[in-house]
Amino acid sequence: MAYKTAQWGAALCVACAALALGPMAQAQGYEVQPWHARKPIPALEASDLSGKVWRLADLRGKAVLINFWASWCEPCRAEMPALQQLADFYGPEKLVVLAVNFKESNAKMTQYVTSTGLSLPVLPDPAGDIARRWGVNVFPTTVLIAADGQPRQRIRGELDWTGREAEALLKPLFKR
Repeated sequence: MAYKTAQWGAALCVACAALALGPMAQAQGYEVQPWHARKPIPALEASDLSGKVWRLADLRGKAVLINFWASWCEPCRAEMPALQQLADFYGPEKLVVLAVNFKESNAKMTQYVTSTGLSLPVLPDPAGDIARRWGVNVFPTTVLIAADGQPRQRIRGELDWTGREAEALLKPLFKR
């Protein structure tokens, strides 16, 4: 039963992303949307699985990538190793990658983190409140925040975070 539920969830994730993004999702797997300057920046304060509290306000001076994901979402799982590589490549002094998990239990997240060797901060979002505040309704969705603390873009769908497209999106985040 759990396997069928996971299969259904993964299929729903892919189908919703394809429908929401249209032909672009089918051709490239992701869509880049600018963060509008007048749009307010939602608060982000959450504890990771080890209890450390993460506040977006405390990360000013570093680029931040907030990835909204779930283990039932195949594209989310597919991009997670590249997100880990990205975080390792830049280091936490230059880029902080936060993985906000959508509505899964701590046990499920811990099982995923342990089985994959993920060392990114995983922030539980058990009721989906963080995702809702950030306007996330497609998984994965990633928000790119520049070192000045301003969101720049939202990427809806799966992106290879080790590729040239990602490099072009990230480079402007580091400028001050």
